[in-house]
Amino acid sequence: MWPKPMASRFLRKNMGSNNFVADLPPDYSDLEPPVKQSTDQGTLKIFVSSWNVGGIRPPADIDMEDWLNIHENPADIYVFGFQEIVPLNASNVLARENSKASVEWNRILRAALEKPRTRTQMRQDFRRVISKQMVGIFITVWVRSDLYGHIKHPSVSCVGCGLMGRFGNKGSVSVRFLLHETSFCFVCSHLASGGREGDERHRNSDAEDILLRSSFPPVLGPLRNLPTKILDHDRVIWFGDLNYRIHLPDATTRSLVDQRNWSLLLQKDQLKAELKEGRVFQGWREGDINFPPTYKYYLNSEIYYGGDVEDGRNKSKRFRAPAWCDRIIWYGEGLKQSQYNRGESRLSDHRPVKAVFSAEVEQYRASSGLKRFFSGNDGCFRSSTRGTER
Repeated sequence: MWPKPMASRFLRKNMGSNNFVADLPPDYSDLEPPVKQSTDQGTLKIFVSSWNVGGIRPPADIDMEDWLNIHENPADIYVFGFQEIVPLNASNVLARENSKASVEWNRILRAALEKPRTRTQMRQDFRRVISKQMVGIFITVWVRSDLYGHIKHPSVSCVGCGLMGRFGNKGSVSVRFLLHETSFCFVCSHLASGGREGDERHRNSDAEDILLRSSFPPVLGPLRNLPTKILDHDRVIWFGDLNYRIHLPDATTRSLVDQRNWSLLLQKDQLKAELKEGRVFQGWREGDINFPPTYKYYLNSEIYYGGDVEDGRNKSKRFRAPAWCDRIIWYGEGLKQSQYNRGESRLSDHRPVKAVFSAEVEQYRASSGLKRFFSGNDGCFRSSTRGTER
């Protein structure tokens, strides 16, 4: 077995954790520092999605438009998190990163975001702020083009919690950036698996490890310094295959799922219990769950794994009871969730989840170069003026 220092050196060489993909960045070179006088506050809509795709490549005809609801209820920022975009085999975990799947997903998402609804409708224009893959974990962030110039200091932090506590088959990819004068941090993670009693402690340990080890480069600015740690950002959202299960016998769980008795099932949900007892994610919040468990399904089926399947096969010998493995939670103030539900794609053994948030964003009034910079189309802001300095 390799010692952890050797594993860490191997990861740094093969995963390039500070590198990421983005559309061409804006040029700030001709902008003067802003004069801090008063603050305009508005709200932006953020769409967040998480999906464990089980190592399955997306089909060419996959339809993302209904999932994004881009035409009926568009957001200003889209954050997509995936787990297992490649199979978690030894070659993918140990070899140099295979980016083919992330390139394909980015192509699909760009096409869905920018596709006109009708022939006469103008094409939506979105820009990719940041995109990063670590083995099977992948996060990509897109914003409306008129907001893109207000994004500053994007960066990433990768934490491997898998093999030897360091490899990227489990762990997180976190991204952060400054939008106007508000810092955002998004954490996409895949925590330890296992349905046995006590396995939740491994997931708790992974979460704590991610919070401890994630670190962004410090940024010193004329108005404020950007934080280096996840919890010190203004708006923080964590999502992914958190892998928490339901603490009930298999037969009881399946019976309650059949009855759609979500309230009783959630009383035995591991993540809810760990949050209540303060053993993990202290201070984090989750919206109400009013949808069926997202895991584990037979492929291309509505039948949970271990249940009767359509072709009459016997029940599986490896029972994996249904569970809400895929979750979206948030930390701190300035975020309000308006939607939390799941999708019904049968691509993998997980169903995707999504949430919509309104986020408060602060913008300092400025003069000279930055007046021109902030004079674009910020029609999404419902502004109010806040006097004096913070």
